[in-house]
Amino acid sequence: MPQMMPLNWMMLYFMFIITLLMFNLMNYYLFNPTKDMTKSSSKIKNLTWKW
Repeated sequence: MPQMMPLNWMMLYFMFIITLLMFNLMNYYLFNPTKDMTKSSSKIKNLTWKW
């Protein structure tokens, strides 16, 4: 039935958008970076320019 094809395309589009949003949200909120406190105080090296 050709009359139903726009609905199928719209449903596919919505499913893709919802899947993409869910994937991005899960990656954003479930990712816990480990912060190493010993490396946070890194030494600043003074670089002298040799012209």
